[in-house]
Amino acid sequence: MVIGAFFMALSARGDIDPKNFNPAVKPQDDFYQYANGGWLAANPIPADYGSWGAFNEVDERTKKDLHGILDRTAAATGNRTQIEQQVGDFYASGMDEAAIEAAGLKPLQPVLDKLAAIQTAADVQAAIGHLQRMGVGAGFYFTAEQDPRNTTMMIAANGQGGLGLPDRDYYFRDDEKSKKLREQYVAHIAKVFELAGDAPDTAQTQAQAVMRVETALAAGSKKREDLRDPIANYHKLTLTEVRKLTPHFDWPGYLAAIGVADPGDIDVGQPEFLQAFDQELAAGSVEEWKAYLRWHLLNAAAPYLNKAFVDEDFDFYGRTLYGTPQMHDRWKRVLDAENAYLGEALGQLYVAQFFPPESKARMLKLVKNVEAALHDRLETLEWMDEPTRAEALKKLAAFGVKIGYPDKWIDYTKLKVDHGPYVLNVLRAKEFNAQRILAKIGKPVDRTEWGMNPQTVDAYNNPTMNEIVFPAAILQPPFFDPKADDAVNYGGIGAVIGHEMTHSYDDEGRKFGPDGNLKDWWTPESLARFKLLAAGIVKQFDGYVAVDDLHVNGNLTQGENIADLGGVKLAYTALEKELGNGPREKIDGFTPEQRFFLGWATVWRTNQRPETIRLQILTNPHSPPPFRVNGPLSNLPEFAQAFDVPAGAPMVRPEAERVVIW
Repeated sequence: MVIGAFFMALSARGDIDPKNFNPAVKPQDDFYQYANGGWLAANPIPADYGSWGAFNEVDERTKKDLHGILDRTAAATGNRTQIEQQVGDFYASGMDEAAIEAAGLKPLQPVLDKLAAIQTAADVQAAIGHLQRMGVGAGFYFTAEQDPRNTTMMIAANGQGGLGLPDRDYYFRDDEKSKKLREQYVAHIAKVFELAGDAPDTAQTQAQAVMRVETALAAGSKKREDLRDPIANYHKLTLTEVRKLTPHFDWPGYLAAIGVADPGDIDVGQPEFLQAFDQELAAGSVEEWKAYLRWHLLNAAAPYLNKAFVDEDFDFYGRTLYGTPQMHDRWKRVLDAENAYLGEALGQLYVAQFFPPESKARMLKLVKNVEAALHDRLETLEWMDEPTRAEALKKLAAFGVKIGYPDKWIDYTKLKVDHGPYVLNVLRAKEFNAQRILAKIGKPVDRTEWGMNPQTVDAYNNPTMNEIVFPAAILQPPFFDPKADDAVNYGGIGAVIGHEMTHSYDDEGRKFGPDGNLKDWWTPESLARFKLLAAGIVKQFDGYVAVDDLHVNGNLTQGENIADLGGVKLAYTALEKELGNGPREKIDGFTPEQRFFLGWATVWRTNQRPETIRLQILTNPHSPPPFRVNGPLSNLPEFAQAFDVPAGAPMVRPEAERVVIW
């Protein structure tokens, strides 16, 4: 999810503001435009963003809070805790433009020299291990994960990777825009090589070599929608079996290079990709691989180098891919790096100052109420038979919730951070995080760990933990406001809670049992009925045109679309139960039911550049914002009743096409 900068202040209570409406549009025709049209017209996308919406507003407010912390810790000269020293010095090194310009490529020279000395296939393999140890992606990924078949333990995991473009389809789509983008990518690689000292002809030759290697890796990669099946992407193999799969790769040497003495069994997510990698390793020339590895080092480091590299990196990945005319201010870019590499260090300082305890208390009540609505719905779902229902209720009973921040923080004691060079602080932090994760292999799972920073404006469902997680930063208006009425909060964060909960029962989450283990616990009858209903939502979203002639990918987005539909349905049910038989007073002329749906629409108000939409359609399992509002609501009789929408209106799907899952 793209998050970014502040543009328009939100009201103190997160109230529904009629100024944000478009009175020229009726709720029955396009509810997204009705609820957000005024806001969309008044809030053009800032030059340094690919999109601009409610997430950006909240994120910018959070960034301003974090900016104050960074300025304070960077300026302090004494009496700093270790966390304050690391956070402050990292920021100071990133803000020292003069030192960064003066250093140029010198901080990377030792690694560049090692890559320049590559002469053999064995050298190539050693370099892959060396770069991965530094946290630089090359060839494939290798990490630690919670074993999906034994969620009490951590296991080594391998999967497809090693590409410079966002997705494997970018290498093969044959429309003119995709062809042009590939040409621009090769030109970008060549330009980076020129900045690193290559003559133009040499740089072009090297860039073509990189593209050939990456295209071969992309050809062996699965499509993004095929990665959604956790069972099809789990293959627990011994190291001996992995070595048979890849006869040209020196696994003992590689494991020694990344610091893993004994990986034990390895979950090879995509064996076909690993075979394609091995074949390319054998077939490709050493010089091509040498160019590929040099490119991935420079690509990883470019945002943290001198201005020429930063500008070229943004020109392709910002302007060309996202259509963003202007890069963020430097302080925001350094803050993004802190969030990526020192996230929980900065998070400790953030929650101590900005997360009020009352937010957590009210959130826990909301979660409990939405969970009760899900429990009631599970007991009555028509498509779920009794054996499946019993297991579904067991899974819900074992459900976990994390709100705000971790009970135990990452220990950064061994990470060296100083005043510079900036790129070395980044690379040391990347290596620290990579090694910290690899060190978990073969150890029991730490259930206190989080997958997001507290200062992240987002939420997630972790199927192997059977839990949902809500970081502190998302608990702000318009998602959540302790001062707002129940209807607005249930329409905002309540629907997000329901969304995350229903992920446990969608096309992906349903394959994990109460303990988080991969388990096929649905009967064939329930599965067949669910798939029939899911096919309806796939068809519905396949029909939406996102930009130009590019349609939403209903298969890729089905899990998120089902979760949106379920989230809104469950949150509405929970609100109705909360309101009970009490008075249903209007606020600003709107009933609680209307304010609920307006609250849902408000959180998705977003302007997007065409390039950003194209990137989202090709790579993101979430549908563009207008469809996240109109798509689920057009299936809900509760919405039609709240706004008196007549049958046959665009916001009411014909009964024969209406999708009812939750």
